Amino acid sequence: MLQNALPALGLLLIMVVVAIVLKRMRHHLPRVAGQDGPPLRVLSSVSLGPQQRMVTVQVGEGADSICLVLGVAPGAIQTLHTLPMPAPLTAPASSPANSPFAARLAQLTKARHGTS
Repeated sequence: MLQNALPALGLLLIMVVVAIVLKRMRHHLPRVAGQDGPPLRVLSSVSLGPQQRMVTVQVGEGADSICLVLGVAPGAIQTLHTLPMPAPLTAPASSPANSPFAARLAQLTKARHGTS
């Protein structure tokens, strides 16, 4: 019975030693540098087939940002179109509290609470 367990224990000991050595070596290997280019953000992705996709990506931030439309396949990525990013939507000039609906609603609410 001990004859059958010895090879299994030896293999287990070898696997533990290899795991410890690999863990220690990982700290000594050079690290992969972070991304140095402009920030990227995936805006949308559409599947065109089992392995093909069309992806829109924002490159950069602020006024310098552009939108790339990319075709993505297993062996290649191809730029299909380049667009400037649209300007961010601004808030409307009139606030909702000054709209005719809000004024009429406030008037009706005051009237209802005043008569109760």
